[in-house]
Amino acid sequence: MGRPGLSRRQLLAGIAGLTVAGSFGFAALGTGADALASGADTRVRYWNLFSGGDGYNMIAMLDAFREANPAIDVKDSTLQWGNPFYTKLAMAAAGNRAPDLGVMHMGRVTGFSPGRLLDPWDVELLAKYGVREADFNPALWKRGVIDGKLYALPLDIHVQLCFYRRDILKPAGLIGDDGRLTPVTSTTEWFDVLKEAKKATKKGLQTIGLWTNDQNFQWWFFVAFYTQLGGTWFNDANTEVTFDPDKATQVLEFLRQHVTDGYTIPGAPTGEQFINGAPFTWEGNWSVPVFSGAKLDYGATPLPPVFGEQATHAESHAFVLPHQADRGGAADDGAHRLAAYIVQNAQAWAGGGHIPAYTPTLSTPEYQELVPQNEYVSAMDHQATEPKVWFAGSTGVLAQDLGPVVVSSTMGSAQPAAVAQRMKSRLTALLAAKNPMDGRTAAEGGAAA
Repeated sequence: MGRPGLSRRQLLAGIAGLTVAGSFGFAALGTGADALASGADTRVRYWNLFSGGDGYNMIAMLDAFREANPAIDVKDSTLQWGNPFYTKLAMAAAGNRAPDLGVMHMGRVTGFSPGRLLDPWDVELLAKYGVREADFNPALWKRGVIDGKLYALPLDIHVQLCFYRRDILKPAGLIGDDGRLTPVTSTTEWFDVLKEAKKATKKGLQTIGLWTNDQNFQWWFFVAFYTQLGGTWFNDANTEVTFDPDKATQVLEFLRQHVTDGYTIPGAPTGEQFINGAPFTWEGNWSVPVFSGAKLDYGATPLPPVFGEQATHAESHAFVLPHQADRGGAADDGAHRLAAYIVQNAQAWAGGGHIPAYTPTLSTPEYQELVPQNEYVSAMDHQATEPKVWFAGSTGVLAQDLGPVVVSSTMGSAQPAAVAQRMKSRLTALLAAKNPMDGRTAAEGGAAA
C-alpha cells in the first residue's frame, strides 16, 4: 500500500494553524544546483536553524567532517529559527524538494507527521557509523521513537538552569566548601536562600532574574516544577486529560511569590542584571558563553528541586530525515554518516552550553573539565519535557496557548487557582483538536483533501 501524503490544501491549512502571523523571513537557501566540491562523489543537502555561537560551532563540526570525508560535499543552509523554519521544512517535504538531512526540536517531531513529512532512520546504517541506542539516555532516545521507528536522532539536550554568582553569595554563606551553591530541597529553603542573597544584592539590582513577562520562559519553568510535583498531562493513550489543577496552583503560587516578595523586577533585563551583580538568574544553558565571556565568577545548576524531586525543563535538538519520495542511495547514506559523525564529535557543541546526547562524550576528560557544564550535566538524568503530543514542542501551539496564561499568574493579573483551571480547559480543547498537519483524508477521519 502506498504512503499517504499531504495534499497542498492540507499542508497550507496546517501551516496556517501552526505558524505565528507575520513574515516568514527565510534566510538565503542554497539551491544545490552548483557543482560538487572538488573530488567529492556525493552531495548531502543539510538544513539547520543554528545562528550565533551555535552556528559557528556547527560550522566547525561540519568543516571537521568535510576534512575527514572529502568524498562527501555537504551543502548546508541556515534558516530562520522558529515557525518559519518548520514551515519551510514542511513545504519542502510535501513538495518532494526536501534536503537530505535536517534539524528539529524533539518536541515538534510528533506533530510533524512522521511517515508523511519525515522518514525513519535506518538504525542499522547508523550503527555501521558508530551510533547505537545504548549510547544515549534511554528516555531521550525514546522521545524520538514513534510507532516503533526512530524519527529523531538526538544531538543534545538544552536545559533551563539556575545561574549564581559565587563572588556575591560566598560572603552571604550560601556557597559550600565545594564551591557550589548550597543545596535546597523545599520552597521554604529556597526563599530563605533568596532572603539572605537579597541582603548581599547591590542597590538597584534584582535578586533573581526570572523572565517574568516572557511566555516561553514562564512556560518552561512551569513544566519543570509541575514535573517535580509528579504532575501529568494526559493518560498513556493521550485520550484523557490528567492535568492536576491543585499541583499547578502550587507551582503558579511559587513563581508568583518571587514577584510579591520583591526578589525579581518584572521586565528587567535578566542577563544584563546578572552580569552587573544580581546574585541569581534562571536562563537557558545557551547563556554559558555569554557569562563565561564576561569572566564572571559563577556557577550553574539545574533548577532547584524545591518540590522534592529533581527535574529541570529540557528540550533537544535532533537530526531528522525530511521526507523524500526516492530516499536512499549515496545521499541518504551520506546523511546518516554526517549525522552520526556530528553526534559522536560534539565536544565543540558542548562549549556552547548544550549537553551532548551521545553519552560517551560526557565521560571524556575534555568534557568533565568544562566549567560550569560539569556542574549541570546531571540534568540529562532528570529531564522535564512537554507531553508527547502533536501540539507540543519549542514554539509550538501548547507553549503559545499556555505560556501567556502562566505569565498572567506570575505578573499578578490573574489568580493562580483560576489560571490552573484555565490551563486544564485549554489542554482539554487541544487534546480534542485534530493535528492540521497529519495529512489524513476524510475517509481516514481527518480533514478533506
